[in-house]
Amino acid sequence: MKNWYQNLIANYPFLKFLGSRYTLVLIFFIVWMLFLDNQSYMDQRILNKQIDELEDNKKYYQEEIAKDEKSIKDLKNPGQTERYAREKYFMKKDSEDIYIIDIEEDRVKDSLEANQ
Repeated sequence: MKNWYQNLIANYPFLKFLGSRYTLVLIFFIVWMLFLDNQSYMDQRILNKQIDELEDNKKYYQEEIAKDEKSIKDLKNPGQTERYAREKYFMKKDSEDIYIIDIEEDRVKDSLEANQ
């Protein structure tokens, strides 16, 4: 049995290095840290991806908050409030008549945008 091992090492000298107990412990340690540990490399990669996604969401929501704050600031002006009510909700003064022209192309375009 030992003779077979000696022949194998003679033919393949790198096996002598790989057969060392220090090398085996190092390989075991590396495999353990990369794949088996609670804080393994694979788990860290997944967590880093989640952090990146959350940071992107944070940036998006901060931009949306800035837009909303600007809209609120604009609506505090009475003239802007009236304009918004006229455009969005088709409100009018008592002495006015409003004619709403509905163009079919716009309706189709709006329905396509809503579906997307």
